[in-house]
Amino acid sequence: MNDWNPTEYLRFEAERTRPSRDLATRIEVEKAKDIVDIGCGPGNSARVLRERWPEASILGLDNSPAMIKKARMDFPGEKWIVADAAAFDAREAYDVVFSNATIQWIPGHETLVPRLFGALRPGGALAVQVPAFAKIPIRDAILAVAGSARWKEATRGCAEAFTFHDLGFYYNLLCRGASRVDLWETLYSHVLPSRSAVVDFIRSTGLRPYLGALRDDAERNDFLADLYEEIRGAYPERADGKVLFPFDRQFFIAYRARAR
Repeated sequence: MNDWNPTEYLRFEAERTRPSRDLATRIEVEKAKDIVDIGCGPGNSARVLRERWPEASILGLDNSPAMIKKARMDFPGEKWIVADAAAFDAREAYDVVFSNATIQWIPGHETLVPRLFGALRPGGALAVQVPAFAKIPIRDAILAVAGSARWKEATRGCAEAFTFHDLGFYYNLLCRGASRVDLWETLYSHVLPSRSAVVDFIRSTGLRPYLGALRDDAERNDFLADLYEEIRGAYPERADGKVLFPFDRQFFIAYRARAR
């Protein structure tokens, strides 16, 4: 799969950053000295963390060189490293371990999430947002197109690039070790300029495994055209010609007990 494209990703910066802000706002850590942003992307979530904790030291970590290059360019005052979040093994403790729309790309949440929680200092918080992709109509459309006669062989296994669980799964992982776990789900209804914008929104994220499996740009364009036709019923144009794009996201925050 090719590297991530920061320009495509940031076409919808407001919609992608809002969950980061909603998550950061709910974290009940008054003063944070050290924060790590797991899967920081082009730095938009770290910007939110900087606004929330102006005095903190923030480390942004992502496995995409292109995303880290963009983050370094736009936010040169922060610390950025190219690293695999799946292999993240903290050498120090953090007051906040933050991850926005990242862990769905990583398998093995039953070991990953406790490991992230284990990187906290006493009184710290693990804060995570994960797209509830299984509830989003475009996911069904992607699976329908990928399963069609033309694309079935080429896209075999692409759906396995994602790992999703319900909030109960994460509560069970964290409830015994955390002093408190806060969980919620939010349905965002993004107002997009057109139906094609729905495809563009998901092209730089959830469609990456499928587009990366195809041979060339011609095939990718044909796949996108098929997807556009598939979503007509799910995303009708509104009275002003715009399209509503409902997007479910799950959130959880687990707190480590303070030292006595």
